[in-house]
Amino acid sequence: MRLEVIAALEGHSECVWHASWSPDGALLATCGSDKTIRIWSLSRNVANRWDCIATLEDAQNRTIRACEWSPNGKYIASVSFDATTVIWERQGDIFEVIASLEGHESEVKSITWSPSGTYLATCSRDKSVWIWEADPDTDFECISVLHAHSQDVKFVQWHPTEDILFSASYDDTICVWAESEDDWYCKETLKGHASTVWGITLRPDGEYMASCSDDTKVVIWQHQNLSNPQKQQAEWKSFQELDGFHSRSVFSIDWHPQNNIIVTGCGDDSIRLFQENKTTSKFELAFHQAHAHSGDVNCVRWCKKQPNLLVSTGDDCVVRLWRLVE
Repeated sequence: MRLEVIAALEGHSECVWHASWSPDGALLATCGSDKTIRIWSLSRNVANRWDCIATLEDAQNRTIRACEWSPNGKYIASVSFDATTVIWERQGDIFEVIASLEGHESEVKSITWSPSGTYLATCSRDKSVWIWEADPDTDFECISVLHAHSQDVKFVQWHPTEDILFSASYDDTICVWAESEDDWYCKETLKGHASTVWGITLRPDGEYMASCSDDTKVVIWQHQNLSNPQKQQAEWKSFQELDGFHSRSVFSIDWHPQNNIIVTGCGDDSIRLFQENKTTSKFELAFHQAHAHSGDVNCVRWCKKQPNLLVSTGDDCVVRLWRLVE
């Protein structure tokens, strides 16, 4: 197993923080410290060339930390260090701002759409997680402000099939959020890291989760099917720790859409692939791409429609596309 680089997308003038594939895999959105979102499309004339077909700008006045396509591909939501969340509507090749959401007191770090498209969740340096009703007709109304973390919240991620939300924080923990009687509550706090938790990813069936951290570890969590869900029992338990593989902070992590392969992006400029050993059911290092970027690797994301296509973004202002060869 290995990765082959197939394209290097240049255009951002400062570090690129995040990338998101459109649901149909035809478009890629990237964002960064240059306060722009770039939309990339595969060239019709040149193999493996991706062209920037739109630059979204002037809506947020500080670093755009993350951007995510909605499940229906009609919208992009972006969050910024200026404390705002902006919703862009796609109309052909044109993107227009239809909402600017305010409420967070400081830098917004991450955003995620629920699988149904019903909800948006954002998190911030202000230690809070906000849940928004993702309905353009109601102007994306905030329906809940969640406080369980004691520090900066770095990342939010929905469960792939349920309205369950996960948040990762500078306080070294992961909180699991659920809805009960029209209100949201923290049903569980996961403690498995010794430093900031930077990212979370779930296996497509939702039975396993992996988290990455400033402590250089990846923790794989297994969901427990409880016989009596009324009892206060842990639903998520540590299944495996991947320790000793990364030499610096692990900033990003993503689960392959079809196979038990986990990719990580790290502060040592590298990308690593971990694959499940079918005999032991444990994950092992399968490939190490050194010097993937000339700086921190900030984001790694598989394309769900083309599962062997991977995007990475870095402090070197470059977006790279990779092909997984098995």
